[in-house]
Amino acid sequence: MTSTTLIPSSNVVVPTMHGQVCLITGATSGIGRVTAEALARLGATLVIVGRSPEKTAQTVAAIKAATGNPNVEGLLADLSVQSQVRALAAQFLARYSRLDVLVNNAGAIFFSRQENADGLEMTFALNHLGYFLLTNLLLDTLKATAREHGRARIVNVASGAHRRVPGLRFDDLQSRNGYTGYGAYGASKLANLLFNLELSRRLAGSGVTANAVHPGLVSTGFAGNNRQWYLRLAYAVINRVGRTPEHGAETLIYLATAPEVAQVSGRYFFDRQVAPTSTAARDEAAARRLWDVSEQLTGLAQPMAPRTAAAPA
Repeated sequence: MTSTTLIPSSNVVVPTMHGQVCLITGATSGIGRVTAEALARLGATLVIVGRSPEKTAQTVAAIKAATGNPNVEGLLADLSVQSQVRALAAQFLARYSRLDVLVNNAGAIFFSRQENADGLEMTFALNHLGYFLLTNLLLDTLKATAREHGRARIVNVASGAHRRVPGLRFDDLQSRNGYTGYGAYGASKLANLLFNLELSRRLAGSGVTANAVHPGLVSTGFAGNNRQWYLRLAYAVINRVGRTPEHGAETLIYLATAPEVAQVSGRYFFDRQVAPTSTAARDEAAARRLWDVSEQLTGLAQPMAPRTAAAPA
């Protein structure tokens, strides 16, 4: 008989995740941390990704202590830098032959334009290309897991901020002209949804699902990387009125675990319900174009062969 466990803070009962391997980026704080602890509590073998060695080690120790699950490991990477994304994927694949759940959560907003070590605009590099490159590097393992165990899941954390952008500016994806922090962030979140749309189309029939989630306005340390005092003050106020990380993480946990969404793919969720996206986020031609551009920007030598079948609903 299959045992079940109550997901913390969500009131959803799911089968335990013993034997499953989960990888979560941005897992040392906020909704990523809450999601990581919930999956560890369900018995998953958990790999969290952080930038700080100290904070990552502290998070691993805290999750082990809170859950009693010894199978928690931390890996280090700055996901805005492609060489570090590749090193992360290589480390993971050297340790694990299975990946049941990939949660792409790491992201940030930058109110002044910055470039990463690859010479790419930081918001686009971290929030979109980080998802794109890591997912593609782990995709063969996700597919193999689905073939052997019946299902694998990808959860892409997006945002309602995608609605601020009428469409991607393919002639200026690096935001060299008229940069604003909110504009670049909204564009990166639109890119997350277009990536999710095309990814789910290409994965149709593979047993791997891909869904996006809007966690809502969550009280976390988000935007704390910005130095301007007025912006930090504004987000301090927002963080006082936003939902708790536990509330914000509920839908991530739901998409990573719930049996009723095991075959749902290509959707956008808010509060555990399928939610509408903007018209721009449903633009299939833009999704394919973004995929092609992203392959070029990340140097992927062997892109996945496109599929024509629709994603399972």
